[in-house]
Amino acid sequence: MQGHVSLAVWFVVAIGFACPVAAERRGVAPWPQFLGPTGAGHAEATHLPLEWGPDENIAWRAEIPGEGWSSPVIGDGYVIVTTAVEQDRDGEPGRSLRVISLDLGSAETLWNVEVFHQPAASEPTIHRKNSHASPTPLIHEGKIYVHFGHQGTACLNERGEILWKTTELAYDPVHGNGGSPALVENALIFSGDGRENPFVAALDRDTGDVLWRTPRESDAVKKFSFCTPCVIDVDGRTQVVSPGSNCVGGYDPRTGEELWRVDYEGYSVVPRPVHGHGLIFMSTCYDSPIVLAIRAGGRGNVTDTHVAWTLKRGAPHTPSPLLVGNELYLLSDRGISTCVDALSGEIHWQERMGGNYSASPIYAEGHVYCLSEEGNTTVFRATAEGFQLVSQNDLNERSLASFAVAERAIFLRTARHLYRIGEHDRPSP
Repeated sequence: MQGHVSLAVWFVVAIGFACPVAAERRGVAPWPQFLGPTGAGHAEATHLPLEWGPDENIAWRAEIPGEGWSSPVIGDGYVIVTTAVEQDRDGEPGRSLRVISLDLGSAETLWNVEVFHQPAASEPTIHRKNSHASPTPLIHEGKIYVHFGHQGTACLNERGEILWKTTELAYDPVHGNGGSPALVENALIFSGDGRENPFVAALDRDTGDVLWRTPRESDAVKKFSFCTPCVIDVDGRTQVVSPGSNCVGGYDPRTGEELWRVDYEGYSVVPRPVHGHGLIFMSTCYDSPIVLAIRAGGRGNVTDTHVAWTLKRGAPHTPSPLLVGNELYLLSDRGISTCVDALSGEIHWQERMGGNYSASPIYAEGHVYCLSEEGNTTVFRATAEGFQLVSQNDLNERSLASFAVAERAIFLRTARHLYRIGEHDRPSP
């Protein structure tokens, strides 16, 4: 197998009985991008586990070589992760930027492919909470799109063959890469918010050619940010919402035209916005984050007319907001969970859960799942009626990646492993 790096795989007997699970619809990617099918952190799977531990309710555990904080994505019977492996080339140190595909049921390595090689002499300094493989891949119609920020973007098929790759949209980064891409029709869209000259751009999904590149006009002193765009529909027209330093804009995905913008003070923006009730919810990040609820639509600079409400208490620097019905759930980096009325910004409750948080929370079957950097997942009920703890599940491994979900299982990436948590599927007799 091309570029194969051996993986050690451990199989642990799942707690309780494993019942047959219906096979995925052929060709469907159940968790194709960062934060799931719609990018909003909602899992449609049923009977997800609520309790687990290092040796409890684990279907499999696979060792992942190298380092990477990209979240796993799940296609038709396989799991994709990216990683950066230290590797010398012609006697010179460097890193191999790779894509790994694992079998969804067994964790067998299907393929392991190098996409780019980064010489150590030219690699940027990264933040202690970052990696050289932090953007999450995207799966669409049997193609796998991987983005390494300033280091390049590529497309592979499900056999691990590279269809195209490009480094045309390189830029000078601060703290490394981060934001993941979004796909709208034939446009693979992401931001390039580096040390200077920030931009939002789109590549042709079939060829990798640049479709458009729009400068992000910002007066921020610190221009770097790491945000994943949010795709929304406004009056039947698709827009891409992309926050950066000191401003957020709504862009036409076909032309790159900036349709509207809201100005604020904030840089190193990480959380992905979420959209609902005609509002866009986002955090302005460093130094003092503020959650903004912005009315979708409008033209030009709508700062003075379209900000519905703001909130400072419990605003996150890193985890993305989670919208469930009329409630907006916020998770601060220091472990304060907040439930807010999405329409008014009124706080229903706040709870200090303990730990530090970078991963974004997800929602499934009435529960919110929050993964700490220390590897502990807190599960609580999604309700405005006070914080209701369901369980705490500690794997005792560092983790900054967000969850993926498929069938009746949660996929959780730590510093060294990828876990499948929950019932291990058995084929129907």
